[in-house]
Amino acid sequence: MASIVILGAGLGGMSAAYEVRALLGSEHGITVVGEGPQFNFTPSNPWVAVGWREQKDIRVDVRQPLQHRGIHFIEMRADKLLPDENRLLLQDGRKLDYDYLVVTTGPRLAFERVPGSGPAGHSQSICTGPHAHATWLAYQEFLKHPGPIVIGAVQGASCFGPAYEFAMIVDTDLRRRKLRDKVPMTFVTAEPYIGHMGLGGVGDSKGLLESELRQRHIKWVTNARVTSVESDKVHVEQLDDRGQLQQTHELPFAFSMLLPSFAGVDALQGIDGLVNPGGFVLIDEHQRNPKYPNIFAAGVCVAIPPVEATPVPTGAPKTGLMIESMVTAIAQNLHDELAGKPARARATWNAMCLADMGDSGFAFIALPQIPPRNVTRAMTGKWVHLAKVAYEKYFLRKMRKGQAEPLYEKYVMQAFGIERLKHDVQDQA
Repeated sequence: MASIVILGAGLGGMSAAYEVRALLGSEHGITVVGEGPQFNFTPSNPWVAVGWREQKDIRVDVRQPLQHRGIHFIEMRADKLLPDENRLLLQDGRKLDYDYLVVTTGPRLAFERVPGSGPAGHSQSICTGPHAHATWLAYQEFLKHPGPIVIGAVQGASCFGPAYEFAMIVDTDLRRRKLRDKVPMTFVTAEPYIGHMGLGGVGDSKGLLESELRQRHIKWVTNARVTSVESDKVHVEQLDDRGQLQQTHELPFAFSMLLPSFAGVDALQGIDGLVNPGGFVLIDEHQRNPKYPNIFAAGVCVAIPPVEATPVPTGAPKTGLMIESMVTAIAQNLHDELAGKPARARATWNAMCLADMGDSGFAFIALPQIPPRNVTRAMTGKWVHLAKVAYEKYFLRKMRKGQAEPLYEKYVMQAFGIERLKHDVQDQA
């Protein structure tokens, strides 16, 4: 019997736990290590931040569903990975042995790279459940004394969709409260143009999102390098297309939310051959680390180079569907490995993103996410808002039931032409 440890209990970790168990059966031991028992559906954090959801609405206690599937759960932070020993050092000093390790930690939020930013500074965040709740508390105070708002994503960020979402959700919320006319809004982003998304654009994402921002009277600053955040203003250097300083801005605010750049988690930092200088896990085409082949990784913790060089650094996002495709590949490769077969499964890294805009929505499909692509499509409409609400309900139910990939999910993905695994040419003959 093999011992499989999954480090991280977020979207990637929980999906991995259920999918590996479904594929391997009960013969092998699976342990999930997470900092807390509450799974938080991160895509709904923007709604929590404006009071459209409560924290309890988007959380699931994972202990009972995991236990029901015969999966052990350790509610503990990992202090250090010891890959040469096949051990994980836990916060309480225990050492957890493994035969195979699946790393799904997500990132460390590197607020320190922009002085004054983050919840410990002067800007809010929607990256975690507690951050979203703290943003809601700050937003309620802001509503008593409305003023300018600055929302965006700083240099090195790799997750731009939630910034766009939050800006437009706040716009919608303020219009509903009849306060929008009192609130100038500015969107600040490291992207070279609106709708770049860290992906070089998806279809006409530039035109669609610029149009939305104009209609909502939201000004923007692209190629933005945020140098610092004070209690009432954001300092920004705007670069030109050659990376030269073009203009500086002092953007006043009464409320601000800036997404940070990401780094690898502390437990993985500095392990030669496992992670890159930023602490992200190096993987091959089978989601496996080249130096330590019994370590797999999926999600935001994975090292993916930028799609293209940009004047201000931007990273490539890892969307939910992309993460799930990584997880499916890992589960299949673990199954083959334990059966004495070579690993063959490769994730498609296809992406379908549903971004809510309060009263409408923006969707993009990129097959695969990293160009060149077979399919590129960007769309807007009220149906996207409804689709995201439905996806939230569906995914939370999946976590409560401990399901890997319900049948109806397969049908929906097939309708969009989206598959999780790549097929070799000979397989299609």
